[in-house]
Amino acid sequence: MKDYKKYFMLNATPEEVYTALTNPLTISLWTNEEATMSTEPGSEFSIMDGAIEGRNIEFVENKKIVQQWYFGEQEEPSIVTIKLHWHASGTSVELMHKNIPDEAYDDIVDGWNEIYFGNLEEFFNE
Repeated sequence: MKDYKKYFMLNATPEEVYTALTNPLTISLWTNEEATMSTEPGSEFSIMDGAIEGRNIEFVENKKIVQQWYFGEQEEPSIVTIKLHWHASGTSVELMHKNIPDEAYDDIVDGWNEIYFGNLEEFFNE
């Protein structure tokens, strides 16, 4: 199991980024895929037409999202924490993804950088 941490800068307010990450209609806009999402802790989610699925753990409006991402049978859950920080240039996003299966690590890192945050950067720069 491996961990991944990175900061991303988005040209949007923390409120706009939070909405883009938690509202299923907005998620569908930047992913071009179906999304199921709720800010209710314990609820299940599915984004990018089921490519990413898991359970929502915690939300602090406009500041923090904590989710468990599913990777089949794992001894320890894979936990994603996204923290949003106001910055003069927009929003600094702190990503921490813990307990990524070794065999999925490279694909997950590429997905975070190129697809997930790549799509968000394009969405907010349009």
